[in-house]
Amino acid sequence: MSSPTTRLHGVTVLVDDYDEAIAHFVGDLGFHLVEDTNLGGGKRWVRVAPDPEGGPALLLAVASTAEQRAAIGRQAGGLVGFFIHTTDFAAQYARLVERGVCMTEEPRLEPYGTVVVFEDRYGNRWDLIQPVGGHGGR
Repeated sequence: MSSPTTRLHGVTVLVDDYDEAIAHFVGDLGFHLVEDTNLGGGKRWVRVAPDPEGGPALLLAVASTAEQRAAIGRQAGGLVGFFIHTTDFAAQYARLVERGVCMTEEPRLEPYGTVVVFEDRYGNRWDLIQPVGGHGGR
């Protein structure tokens, strides 16, 4: 008998507007719209992901309380909270810069790969990483 498989399905990111968040994550960051289901009462189940074939996705959730609104853009307390691996750093970096994404530094070489930190439209910090030869990176 095989043991059950468990995998990360997604992570919630607080946003202020569904359509603006979709435009940013899909249009600016190059994610794919995986799902957009109307749940009624102004709520939607919106998932975006870098890989349209599967893997973890972001659940875009509109903040509805003062506490949630205060957490938009600060979900990781100012640390890099999200990590994207790429096989073509130069192309991905150029795309982000062309789309006006806020870079917080210049690209740099680290033992684990080429990396740059950027912020999404809400202020959440991300690492874009091209790992060195199959290394898991950060």
